[in-house]
Amino acid sequence: MYPPASDWALDMGRVVLLPGDGIGPEIMAEAEKVIAALGGDIAVQHGLVGGASIAAHGVPLTDETLAQARAADAVLLACVGGPRWTNVAYDKRPEAGLLRLRKDLDLFANLRPAIVFDALVDASTLKPDIVRGLDILIVRELTGGVYFGQPRGVETLPDGQRRGVNTHVYTSGEITRLGHVAFDLARKRRSKVTSCEKSNVMEAGLLWREEMAALHAAEYPDVTLEHMLADNCAMQLLRNPSQFDVIATDNLFGDMLSDEAAMLTGSLGMLPSASLGAPGAPGLYEPVHGSAPDIAGRGVANPCAMILSLAMALRYSLGLPEAADRVEAAVQGALDGARTPDIAADGIPVVSTAQMGDAVVARL
Repeated sequence: MYPPASDWALDMGRVVLLPGDGIGPEIMAEAEKVIAALGGDIAVQHGLVGGASIAAHGVPLTDETLAQARAADAVLLACVGGPRWTNVAYDKRPEAGLLRLRKDLDLFANLRPAIVFDALVDASTLKPDIVRGLDILIVRELTGGVYFGQPRGVETLPDGQRRGVNTHVYTSGEITRLGHVAFDLARKRRSKVTSCEKSNVMEAGLLWREEMAALHAAEYPDVTLEHMLADNCAMQLLRNPSQFDVIATDNLFGDMLSDEAAMLTGSLGMLPSASLGAPGAPGLYEPVHGSAPDIAGRGVANPCAMILSLAMALRYSLGLPEAADRVEAAVQGALDGARTPDIAADGIPVVSTAQMGDAVVARL
C-alpha cells in the first residue's frame, strides 16, 4: 500500500509508477533509471494496476491506488492485460483498472504523437521520402463515445438470436473541451487542426463537426481547421501523412487512427501518450503498445516509448520542459548505437531492454 498523500515532499514533482502486467515491470524499470539520472527533483512512489492488482487485491484498481494517483502530479503507467483474463467479465479485466483511472481522474484528452526519428526512417513500412520528418499529434477524446455510452451489453432476443449493443453518444461540452485542447496545442505547433468524424452517416458525427466549427469561428480563427471523414483520414495517413499537424477526433476513431499513425514510425515501441484533464489534475502517461505477454520476461522489450512517456510527463504535468527535451534528445542519440530487436538495423548492436535504458541514461 502507498504511504499517505501527506508523505509527499512538497517541493518535488510527484510521480506514481504503475508497472502493470506483461513487459510493464521491465520497461518501467528503465524509466525509473532515467528519473534517477535526472537528479532529485522528482519524488516517486510505486503501485499496482491491472492483473498485478487483481493478483494482490482481487480488483484491477484499488481505491487506495486511485487516491494516491489523485494526490500526484503525474501517473506513469506501463501496460495492463494478458490472455489469462480473456474470458473474464469486462469489469473484472485488467483493462478496467486503466479505464477507471481515465474516467475517475476525468482524463478526457489523449495525446498521441507520431514522430519519425531520423535514425528510424528506414524502419517504417512506407517509403523514406513519405515519412522523413513526420511529426503528427493525435488528440483523442477519451471518456465519452461508444466505449462509455449507455445502453450497452449483450442480450438474447425473443427469437433466440443474441444482440450486442454499444451506444455512440457525445454532448456539445465533451466535444468543445476536447476542441480547446487541440486548438491550443496547434497554436504551439503549425497552427492546423484536422477534425475527423463520420458526419455523413452518424448524427453524433454531425454534432462533432458543427461544434468544432463553432468553436473555431468563435475563439480560434488564427488556426486552420479542416474537416475530414475518419475513413478518408485513415487513407490519407498512408498516402500523404505530412499534410497533418494536429488531428482531433473521438474515442473510437482516435483509437484506430492513432494505432495506424503509430506504424508510420516503424514500431509501437517508440510511441508514448499522455491523457490529460482539467488544469491542475494529474496526467496519465503510458506507451501506446500493449503488455506483449509473448515476450514478457525475456528482456527484449523496447523501453523507449515508456521513457518518452516520462518525457511527456515532465513537459505537461511536472513543468520541466528542459528535462523533457534532454530525455527526448537522449533517446534520439541512443538509437545511433543501440537497438532492441523490434527496431534492429544492419550495423547497429541489438541490445536488451536494460541495455537500451542504459544507453539512454549514458546520453543524459
